[in-house]
Amino acid sequence: MALQNRTREAILQGAKSEIAEVGSYESNMVDISTKAQVSRATVYNHFADKEEMILALIESEIERLTELAQKAPSPRDALYELSRNISKDPALAKMRTTDPADIAKFVTQTDHPLWRLAIENAMKVFGPTNGSLVVHWLISQIGSPLSEGESSIQADKISKSFL
Repeated sequence: MALQNRTREAILQGAKSEIAEVGSYESNMVDISTKAQVSRATVYNHFADKEEMILALIESEIERLTELAQKAPSPRDALYELSRNISKDPALAKMRTTDPADIAKFVTQTDHPLWRLAIENAMKVFGPTNGSLVVHWLISQIGSPLSEGESSIQADKISKSFL
């Protein structure tokens, strides 16, 4: 089981790396398997197709960002770190130029389980009344990233509203 998890994580990291280079539309399972250092068959043993893999990557990123926020010493620090991670993400940066339709899908609220997961996880970290606000603020940065200074100023303002 541990080997399966490591292989799955390697595939997801390979996918993120490939997307950072060519965007999600141009990425393919062969190049992802090469980056992950696994066979194409191994990729297909874990994921039926690229769409399933992308959804798993998004879920993995939600979990990674949640862990990052939980480790932060304060809500303000958590907001700042989340903002910087999203705004500086190389895969999202590439997709803003190569796959704007996919970015539009990411930033459009739906009843998709990943939206619910993101809000539920934000509620765990920032409380039930703040989770949705935080997710919407962070989602906006997928399409319109913030500078380091903007992240800091906005994290300060948002965290003060939690009091």
